[in-house]
Amino acid sequence: MLNKDQYLTPKQIVAELDKYIIGQKDAKRNVAIALRNRWRRMNVKTEIQGEIVPNNILMIGATGVGKTEIARRLAKVADAPFVKVEASKFTEVGYVGRDVESMVRDLVEQSVSLVKHAQKEKVKEKAEEIVENIILDALIPPVKKAPSTITTNPEGTQSIPVDDAELNEKTRERFREKIRNGELEDRKIDISVSQNSTGGVGMIGGGGMDETSMMNIQEMIGQMMPKKSKKRKVTIADARKLLMEEESSRLIDMDEVKEEAIEKAENTGIIFIDEVDKIAVGASKKGGPDVSREGVQRDLLPIVEGSAVNTKYGVINTDHILFIAAGAFHFAKPSDLIPELQGRFPIRVELENLTKGDFVRILNEPKNALTKQYTALIGSEDVDIVFNEEAIEEIASIAFNINAEIENIGARRLHTVMSRLLNDILFDIPDKIGPNAKIVIDKSKVQEKLDGMVENKDLSQFIL
Repeated sequence: MLNKDQYLTPKQIVAELDKYIIGQKDAKRNVAIALRNRWRRMNVKTEIQGEIVPNNILMIGATGVGKTEIARRLAKVADAPFVKVEASKFTEVGYVGRDVESMVRDLVEQSVSLVKHAQKEKVKEKAEEIVENIILDALIPPVKKAPSTITTNPEGTQSIPVDDAELNEKTRERFREKIRNGELEDRKIDISVSQNSTGGVGMIGGGGMDETSMMNIQEMIGQMMPKKSKKRKVTIADARKLLMEEESSRLIDMDEVKEEAIEKAENTGIIFIDEVDKIAVGASKKGGPDVSREGVQRDLLPIVEGSAVNTKYGVINTDHILFIAAGAFHFAKPSDLIPELQGRFPIRVELENLTKGDFVRILNEPKNALTKQYTALIGSEDVDIVFNEEAIEEIASIAFNINAEIENIGARRLHTVMSRLLNDILFDIPDKIGPNAKIVIDKSKVQEKLDGMVENKDLSQFIL
């Protein structure tokens, strides 16, 4: 059962998404409801729990309006395994290329990675203790306790026992303190680390297998081969990183990890299928390459409907995985998808095109706003950069106009405009613009740098 306190309400989910994505209220509301329904289903106490299937979502909107970002941020909010795939990369079974089941295998890999990370955090303290002892043994090897010798003074009184093991222990404790205080981080020591057994294993001829399958086979061969250890001379700082990874992996139970990962992927996994419009039959009318688009849709159908997929960690059932499909649908319509697939995405959300006002907000409000990113980048050179309100308005206006005149690529256009605007400044730091300088970007500077960016429409269409 999922803990109610750890799961956000739909309103809280939307508030989290608002920190990074501007607008698109309808899309945010729908994904928030879908996510909260996960918790609701897991807390249903009757046998109907297994019958409740997620309402998969189809997002329709131009490129750069936030479709992928909504799904990615949703997975982070939910701390759920998340995989983004492009539908156009898949081919029908029988063709050379990736089969649709690979997306489920990728999801399980992601889930195993999340669970392993969580388990390693639990055993971190114990692993740190073991690693500290290994480093200490490499610096000051322990001495076996020997019988203590008692010396007698000329006066006939006995002196303090001389014990090598005791002296060794005192020295080790002094060095333990130094290790903990970080005083010996640059000192080099010899350690033994496990070596990857698959280093010399090569595969000739894929035989139609995709890259992931090849990697899985190599991993299986590696597990069958005996483990080798290799001596390495590294600094204590590097030794700690290498040994922490090794010791943490030893302390966790991989069978438990696999079991938990499969359950996590089945009940909380999210698969985002982008460019789903490219496999619609209507898309091929424009003369694009057609590697059995309808065949890919038919292969997708059982995965989205719910089926059992074999992975190297065990069988995973896809009944309760949330699928979010997205596409621009410029050359095709959602109705061009096969009816069965349309039926598996009952919730359709149309994302709005971004306005000039949205661009202003995108530059100002999100936690990862471009202005904040460039301020941080330039700040790393001890140079301050300030964008005033008029400058941001002008940047937004230029980006919006370019989208209207040439090609609407949504918020991605802001990257092009900002890069062009700050190109010279980024090049001149630190040679011409030294530390402690302050740069103010105002409207006139924006106009000067970006003047003529869309003057010649005929030429602009050939410039990326």
